[in-house]
Amino acid sequence: MKEWQDKVLLITGGGGGMARPTARKFMEQGATVCLADINRQALAQAVAQLADLGPVHALEGDISRVANCRQLVQQAVGLTGRLDALVNTAGVWIEGPAVDMTEEMYDRVMDINLKGLYFLCTAAAPELIKTRGCVVNIGSDAGLLSSTTGRASLYSISKAGVVMLTRALAMELAPNGVRVNVICPGDVDTPMLAGQAREYGQGDPEGYLKRLLTGLPQGENARFVTAEEVAECIYFLASSRVEAITGACLSIDFGSTASL
Repeated sequence: MKEWQDKVLLITGGGGGMARPTARKFMEQGATVCLADINRQALAQAVAQLADLGPVHALEGDISRVANCRQLVQQAVGLTGRLDALVNTAGVWIEGPAVDMTEEMYDRVMDINLKGLYFLCTAAAPELIKTRGCVVNIGSDAGLLSSTTGRASLYSISKAGVVMLTRALAMELAPNGVRVNVICPGDVDTPMLAGQAREYGQGDPEGYLKRLLTGLPQGENARFVTAEEVAECIYFLASSRVEAITGACLSIDFGSTASL
């Protein structure tokens, strides 16, 4: 019997670069996976890449809307009959001086990175209580210390909120046997990071990426975290073999936050 046989995983940001290797890791261990994303094309591509491994469902929805958060959980349970884990990889990045941030920018970042995550967790909680399941959230090293770009105050605030939300929910749900943990990676080598470099690199995306690596302790050997490394850590935290771990913040950042 595989570890996740007959169990169900809901992954937000399901069409993104971290969700696909995460889904693959769990599906290889027998899980049924529901991928949720606002991007229909990315969802279809993800499902096509994973379909040979087992049951995988595409759920289209905008997590910045509370009603959609609840609907996604209801759809996942309606399709599969249960929910054993919620993994929140959905998120957006915005960069620029704080004085240039608008209310619309603030709302977009907070609605997706924090509000949506909060209401997904609360919608999933009753189902996770039934299965003594778990939540794994994706935070960021920028939620633990100021972003190395020095120009990502909104993103840092939203991810700091994810860390505290995780800790608070871990305490609240512990009596019900539900574990809640957060992973705080450094920059992850995904299409989102490449898009970030194109948008904010001022015509030099390669230079932008090189600057992101300059603060890492590895020096000339520095590299970005891989999505597969994040997937391995998500799988570890979701495992029933580590029931003592809840409310934890696991950094995957080559030691960039080690001095905290």
